[in-house]
Amino acid sequence: MLLFAREFSDFAPQVMQWLSVNYIELLATLTGLIYIIFSVRGKMLLWLFGFISSALFVIVFFRSRIYADMGINVYYVLVSIYGWFHWKYDKKRNQKTLPYARLDFRTALYLLGVSILVFIFIAFILDKLTDSDIPLPDAFTTAFSITATWMLARKIIEQWLIWIVVDLVSAGLYIYKELYPSVLLFLTYTVLAYVGYKTWVREWKIQENIK
Repeated sequence: MLLFAREFSDFAPQVMQWLSVNYIELLATLTGLIYIIFSVRGKMLLWLFGFISSALFVIVFFRSRIYADMGINVYYVLVSIYGWFHWKYDKKRNQKTLPYARLDFRTALYLLGVSILVFIFIAFILDKLTDSDIPLPDAFTTAFSITATWMLARKIIEQWLIWIVVDLVSAGLYIYKELYPSVLLFLTYTVLAYVGYKTWVREWKIQENIK
């Protein structure tokens, strides 16, 4: 018992020091988890917690030199404002919630082309103008996150499929950067993105009276 107490007394200061350094990332992770839960359920509060989480991650990624992910979180902050008002606007048109939508082939090709162009542009900027040591995966997650977030604001179901890929790549990126709370968050995001896809498909079928 005395040995355990001594080990704890040695370990506790290390934990407190780690928390003092990483508390912003932990808060970003917590609010991010709340965001994804509301997102899966299709609730407007997702935009509030998405705004808070994204603002905190701007700080985290700036400190870790993951510049494209920092930039995408600035974008998330802005889209959170847009998404809130877009969803609320439709509710004023006598709709209980913004209806679910499916991605048509023409729009899918357009979004894929735009995503690839944005990826190339961001990768070039990161490689030539910053000290980033991970320009390609950082550019990939950023480009396709922009696309998926726009689709979320329009309540397009297939955005979840993009998030599954983006979240897995992001988790690997954060393992490399030793951002372990973020690793846990994005692995959780991956699982919940699958749950979100199944949930939204089910709700869409109910909406469209499809058995």
